[in-house]
Amino acid sequence: MNDDQLLRYSRHIMLDEIGIEGQERIMAARVLIVGAGGLGSPAALFLASAGVGDITLVDDDQVDLTNLQRQIAHTTARIGMAKIDSAAAAMRAINPEVRVHGVRQRMSQESLLPLVTAADVVLDCTDNYTTRHAINAACVSARKPLVAGSAIRFDGQIAVYDTRHADSPCYACLFARDAVFEEVACATMGVFSPMVGIIGTMQAAEALKLIARMGESLRGRLLMLDGRTMRWSDIRLAREPDCAVCRHR
Repeated sequence: MNDDQLLRYSRHIMLDEIGIEGQERIMAARVLIVGAGGLGSPAALFLASAGVGDITLVDDDQVDLTNLQRQIAHTTARIGMAKIDSAAAAMRAINPEVRVHGVRQRMSQESLLPLVTAADVVLDCTDNYTTRHAINAACVSARKPLVAGSAIRFDGQIAVYDTRHADSPCYACLFARDAVFEEVACATMGVFSPMVGIIGTMQAAEALKLIARMGESLRGRLLMLDGRTMRWSDIRLAREPDCAVCRHR
């Protein structure tokens, strides 16, 4: 770590739980973020500012005027630009040392697997049920920890699914792949803009804790926030023995 890095990351290094060793782990880490919108924006910006060495962004969308109410990595000047390129520009403006890779496509489990395998931690910042299950299945297959968040209207939730631990559930243990329900989207239901910031920032925090090997992760817990009252609910999650995705891990 050079003098500029010691100064840049000094407030992390001052923390006994992180220190120089933890910061070096952060700088050597590889993180995959799927989704560069409302959740992915704060997650990517905080991970870049914290010094994560290698970040891959996956998103097939471009910046739209309606995004700017909540997707803080993007700007009016970058309307029409691919979100992965817009977010990368914002990340590099904060920390030029970060290596950002962009993948502009909608991913399947098969196409996700090599990206997940190469990562230390995966963040699900998507708003699509099918994609969430593809990410989860790839993480179970590659035995990589998954930090999953979601937000709609005034409601948010976050959990960590870390199947490296025998007792840890995966996303499919809680939300079955064959469940039938009506998907809701920000375009039709709306979203309170700070909600994605709260959840996305917490995703970055959980990822950094896993990377630096400090604290206690949200593994086996689901946190749910009601933004109207700012009340949190904390639910313990159990592994489903007959889960079609993780029972043979």
